[in-house]
Amino acid sequence: MRFVLIPGGGCTSWHWHPVTDELRRRGHEVIAVDLPCDDPSAGLPEYVETVLDAVPDGDEVVVTAHSLGGFTGAMVCERLPVREFVLVAAMVPAPGERISDWWDNTGYDWVGDDTDTFFHDLPADFAAEARRQLREQSDGPMDDPCAIEQWPDVRTRAVIGLDDLLFPADFMRRVTRERLGFAPDEVPGAHFPMLRHPLVLADYLTS
Repeated sequence: MRFVLIPGGGCTSWHWHPVTDELRRRGHEVIAVDLPCDDPSAGLPEYVETVLDAVPDGDEVVVTAHSLGGFTGAMVCERLPVREFVLVAAMVPAPGERISDWWDNTGYDWVGDDTDTFFHDLPADFAAEARRQLREQSDGPMDDPCAIEQWPDVRTRAVIGLDDLLFPADFMRRVTRERLGFAPDEVPGAHFPMLRHPLVLADYLTS
């Protein structure tokens, strides 16, 4: 099976690497994409083209998108032969919606404190490296519409982390039901289950 892994905002292929390694160990092909997130001239169309350029012609793919990558993933699904679309702690875009509008449209209510929202469930050294691997997320794609007319006609699954502080479980359950018509699956971990629980997520992706 060929997996295409799309990172979230400011993230890189490194943030997928434990799952990438595990899927390859199980004999699957994995294409973990780096988006031009720190290029202010790159918007959603450029993100989509970056993914398409990374995927060879041929086999069906499982498009797997994390967080902000849900916008890119939904558009990619209209351009590739997709076996399945999997959203991992991901934003679920409405057709034509802009990232900058998603927060109000979904009723997102951010309550922040000094907790490490992304990596609070990781060991300290691993969390520090995960932060170091982040890149600046430019505003380039924020006002670009998700250029789909309807949700892609492919099998779709969504999985959320039960300890996610950025996108809390109750919020994600509601948004997923409202926008996709089904409840998300749930795994342990925070916003990056691919780092904290790679075997669990690899099991989920291959189930």
